Amino acid sequence: MSSTEYDGFRCWSVEPHHSKPSSTVMYLHGGAYVNEISPQHWDLIGRIAEKGVRVVVPVYGLAPQHGYTAAYRMLADVYRDILSTTLPSAVHFAGDSAGGGLALGFAQTLLGTGIPQPAGLVLLSPWLDLALQNPDIERLARTDPWLAVPGVRECGRSWAEGADPRIPQLSPLSGTLAGLAPVEIYIGTRDILLPDVLLLRDRAATEGAVLTLTVCSGAVHVYPLTPTREGREASARIVGRLAVGAR
Repeated sequence: MSSTEYDGFRCWSVEPHHSKPSSTVMYLHGGAYVNEISPQHWDLIGRIAEKGVRVVVPVYGLAPQHGYTAAYRMLADVYRDILSTTLPSAVHFAGDSAGGGLALGFAQTLLGTGIPQPAGLVLLSPWLDLALQNPDIERLARTDPWLAVPGVRECGRSWAEGADPRIPQLSPLSGTLAGLAPVEIYIGTRDILLPDVLLLRDRAATEGAVLTLTVCSGAVHVYPLTPTREGREASARIVGRLAVGAR
């Protein structure tokens, strides 16, 4: 494992032990934009690397000291460097929760710039609307054991740096979907982010974007990272999906 610094922020590169990687995943960790990368993230990252994939992990700055503008600058630099050695057809973006929203928002910023999309995006419970405006969220909040709406909203306000939370860089649910790389999403039914994911699915169908959705009954937020039967099954599927380019 090696690291590079981008404007003072660390970016790790996790390489396979026994083979030269033929594909790359850029993984963006969750944590409501205020929490550091966790052991659960590193476990999934390590399992992906074991399948012959290089995993690039930008450790973007966290709120309240940092916000979305610095993160997007960092991702642009990291992706540029990835493309200097790897074809876009051998690159995937992946992320969970806040990192999933950030991955999708960053992919949207590439549209119309001439910078190619990656081969695809794999997102775990992505946070798609910073302000959690969907009225169905309040109903689900009663059964979500992990996320509390007021706290999540406060984290979002801090991350936004005073910007309108509806802009696509903060709420990719409001951004363009046509022309995006194929998106694959995993989410549980006990997750307050589910209503917005369902809206994204419907918008993708309307705009002609490719979106594959797995909804796991009874599962909690970012369930593929949890030590449960459904979590292990989903994470194995995700690892296999991201390893396809390494074969």
